[in-house]
Amino acid sequence: MIFNLRIKNVRYRLQLMRLSRALKEKRPLYAQRHDKVILLHDNARPHVAKPVKTYLETLKWEVLTHPPYSPDIAPSDFHLFRSMAHGLADRRFHSYEDAQ
Repeated sequence: MIFNLRIKNVRYRLQLMRLSRALKEKRPLYAQRHDKVILLHDNARPHVAKPVKTYLETLKWEVLTHPPYSPDIAPSDFHLFRSMAHGLADRRFHSYEDAQ
């Protein structure tokens, strides 16, 4: 079991490395924004393993924690949609087409 968990967290860390590299290559503005990434992942063991946490600290990515056993409460509702609400605060749409 421990060996299997080790493989999973190593694989997840490699995925994060690939993602970081791809962001730098494909999104030039990413570096200008001081490498700001907000990552939302669940509390699965490979995601919260010490090597993964350490790597995320070196990337300086903000990690939104997901409350355990709460699939109905998504942090994106409070983080992402709150910023969208501010952007749309005083806008009035008179038709469905206006909203699009």
